[in-house]
Amino acid sequence: MDARAMRRSFFAGLLQGLKVVWPIVSVLIGVMLLMGFVIGYLEGWGLGDAAYFAFVSGLTIGYGDLVPKSPVSRMLAVCIGFSGILLTGMVAAVAVRALDEVATRERNG
Repeated sequence: MDARAMRRSFFAGLLQGLKVVWPIVSVLIGVMLLMGFVIGYLEGWGLGDAAYFAFVSGLTIGYGDLVPKSPVSRMLAVCIGFSGILLTGMVAAVAVRALDEVATRERNG
């Protein structure tokens, strides 16, 4: 199997796996956004800033340009971080499974 066929097979497996876990992924994204909007409301940020904060914190990047000050907001920010870790882990697990299927097919011919 050439590299292009392996790549196609990997992306097909990745998309198939994401279709299976899509309900969980969409709920995690929705919860992260909702918590971000609550933090934005409590901190007086706009919706764009709140969504930006949710995704930057959820991906555990955390640039520090938006920082929650109240204890409730900080607690929600921690929950966003944990949700982001779950989301990243789920996508990584699906990708590893797709890669494993491609490698198994390659080995078996």
